[in-house]
Amino acid sequence: MRALLVAGMAIVAAIAPALAAVLTPTEIQSTFFTGQPFTSATPSNVKFKMVFTADGKMTREPLAGTGAKGEGTWKLTKEGFCTTWKGSKANCFRILTAGDNKWSVVKGTTAVATWTK
Repeated sequence: MRALLVAGMAIVAAIAPALAAVLTPTEIQSTFFTGQPFTSATPSNVKFKMVFTADGKMTREPLAGTGAKGEGTWKLTKEGFCTTWKGSKANCFRILTAGDNKWSVVKGTTAVATWTK
């Protein structure tokens, strides 16, 4: 019985990431790039207030004593979006659903942030 339970949990853990829906570029724009603030948290739980405006600009402000304020630009791509923070090179991402009002920002196969509204 215990082996069956463990096997069932392993199957759920293996397929759960596959159930996450990838947002289309249009869904990314209409959900996040509207000029309305939302929260971004790094894997180490540094939190920022993020604002992406419709004209392709973005800002971030730390919500606590850690993290750096920044500004830059964004653009949609075929698979998601790319950002360029001032003083940095461009990075491209996909967004996957991760629960109610929660999304994972993914670069390659690595989650680099969690966005919440």
